Amino acid sequence: EVFEKFGKAARGKTCPAIDGILEEGSEILEDYDGAPALDAGLVAAAQAVEHYEIARYGTLVAWAEQMGKADVAALLKETLKEEVATDEALTGLGEGGVNQRALQAAA
Repeated sequence: EVFEKFGKAARGKTCPAIDGILEEGSEILEDYDGAPALDAGLVAAAQAVEHYEIARYGTLVAWAEQMGKADVAALLKETLKEEVATDEALTGLGEGGVNQRALQAAA
């Protein structure tokens, strides 16, 4: 929708930063396969993705507002809220026992 509002066609683009974060997640899967720390590691990897997305959407919201594109900013703010909610859910998983179980197993 954002691209349409600018009269542009949406196109995919590879993001080296996200590729690197996903690679780290793959390494966690390999390094901790079957270990109690696996879940905590996966939560951390997922949060890394969310934090990157939060940073990017926050920037895009600011740019849209500076351009006077309130309609675009509103769309991007909705997506930003979804990313923040996902991050909060992941924090809940960590604080809800995933991190503690990993710590107990490592002791």
